Amino acid sequence: MPNNKVFSWSQVEKYRQKTFRFLPKYRLKTRDDAIGFVNERGFLFFWPITGFDVPSLWGAVAGDRPVSNQHDDPAHITWRWKDDSLGKGIWYYAKVLRQKGTLISLDLLPFFYALSPNYGDPEQDYQISYQDGKLSSEEKLVYETILVKGPMDSIMLREESRLSSKENNSRFSRALNLLMRDFRILPIGVAEAGTWNYAFIYDAVHRHFPDLPEKAHVIGESDARMKILESLFRSLGASRIQHIRKLFQWPEGLVERTLEVMLEKNKIVNQVQFEGKEGEWFLLNSLS
Repeated sequence: MPNNKVFSWSQVEKYRQKTFRFLPKYRLKTRDDAIGFVNERGFLFFWPITGFDVPSLWGAVAGDRPVSNQHDDPAHITWRWKDDSLGKGIWYYAKVLRQKGTLISLDLLPFFYALSPNYGDPEQDYQISYQDGKLSSEEKLVYETILVKGPMDSIMLREESRLSSKENNSRFSRALNLLMRDFRILPIGVAEAGTWNYAFIYDAVHRHFPDLPEKAHVIGESDARMKILESLFRSLGASRIQHIRKLFQWPEGLVERTLEVMLEKNKIVNQVQFEGKEGEWFLLNSLS
């Protein structure tokens, strides 16, 4: 049944103070704390992203404040945790949601992968995507270079993919981002290369997580969306449908369909209003 009660937004803020780890007593102090946080939340951003209410690794260390421009800010320990963890298989890191740095727990990873364009053999799926016009020629070049020649840093990858000219700067960057978004490649380490002696080393996802395609194969897309949205609501407590659409960018109507199932299962309530907030919200049932 619709819920027409007007709630205080402070209830959601208090909830997020805990789930986002903004309160000093919940802050992350070690990399093991960070691993536990990712496993607890399911997925989060590396940095806080303006316009998206999603937990971030930075926020869980620094609290609710902007990312500092000072290199000696103690909260920048998050950089070391992230870089030192690449290739270790303790979580999944790549530019996924909104093509921003995203950390995903290994438990939730198959559900994200189940929604990717990787249906069967990853070394054949990309060819189908290219033939269907869903994969650019630059993406194809970069991905095939990694498939044939193995992991390599972004500087070498540009050269080997024949995309090293200045006019290809944006094309190469876009190819990397889209291949990461679609769970085809991911960074597995850092090399001392390029102008700043800092360049990600990339490899194919299915080589780094060889059991991932098989784990994802048995998960239906509707179940995958349900699992991911459940994780989101456990982090946020409340959200609007517009926010969810913008975050995941799923095909038209699929956010609505997933929310309807969650309502039927009494996981959330709808038509909730908050004092001082516009529109109607969906609220975690345990907070209603």
